[in-house]
Amino acid sequence: MNLLSCWARSAHSAARAFFRTTVCLVFLSGLTHTVHAAAPVERQALQLASVHAAAVYLDTGEQLFTKRAEIPVPIASITKLMTALVVVESGEPLDEWLTIVPRPYAVGKNAYSRMRPDSRLPRGELIRLALMSSENLATYVLAHHHPGGRDAFVAAMNARAAELGMGQTRFADTSGLSVSNVSTASDLVKLLAAANAHEEIRHYSTTRYHTAHFRGPRYTKGYGNTNPLVAHPNWAVQLSKTGYLTEAGRCLAMVTEMEGRPVALVFLNSRGTRSPLGDAGRFRRWLATGEGGTVAPAARDYEQQVAARLGADG
Repeated sequence: MNLLSCWARSAHSAARAFFRTTVCLVFLSGLTHTVHAAAPVERQALQLASVHAAAVYLDTGEQLFTKRAEIPVPIASITKLMTALVVVESGEPLDEWLTIVPRPYAVGKNAYSRMRPDSRLPRGELIRLALMSSENLATYVLAHHHPGGRDAFVAAMNARAAELGMGQTRFADTSGLSVSNVSTASDLVKLLAAANAHEEIRHYSTTRYHTAHFRGPRYTKGYGNTNPLVAHPNWAVQLSKTGYLTEAGRCLAMVTEMEGRPVALVFLNSRGTRSPLGDAGRFRRWLATGEGGTVAPAARDYEQQVAARLGADG
């Protein structure tokens, strides 16, 4: 055997050894990755104070959690997300000054407003106050100045819900003071996704504090956000709306970032002012660690009573 043949055979053997080693390393690397992927967080049952809930990754639509998410129930001021969506998508100028008009009909509790009749505020500011501070009269003013007035506006709300595939959602007013405004947690995830596509709605709904400057007469009013999580340093809330009626309980719908991804959260009908906020925290902990959490006894008893009643009704 000459020197050239010997060198070629050695090179071939070395190449085969290198190939075997490379394949082995790639296989081991893939095996290691597979082991990690096959060991997800072991999750406990998530404990929530809310009777109804839904959570979805907005970037993929992946469903993370549901709880009685297909049952239509009153949604209180979560309604205002649809009100804002209809106004923003109508193309009506947000900087147009609108006159504050009183309602021509009597309304029940939760309807108090600090806005003075006959004063004026820009349309965008009215949306901001409706979303961040749940100002009920602001939604009536927005509908009043819509082409066709309030009836046409409510019709537009229902039409938009149908377009979004919100098949179990019905609106009777613009503020959520009516118990006839009903939806499901699953339907409201669709509304959150549509509203989250609009920068104005995201910005208005997460404003922490705001001073509104009215004209005719000139005066100012300070407003705060009804969701304290928008100001919390450990939360990255992108869109928010709270709601409350006796018939609807405490409600929360929001989009927030969790582990670098946008998550839509809906919590409906809980007892206790901060119960929906607690549910948001319990869900975030459950998603990260698998811990189910605990619920205060009074809130837990309320949830169980309503759940039993729903079971009896159904």
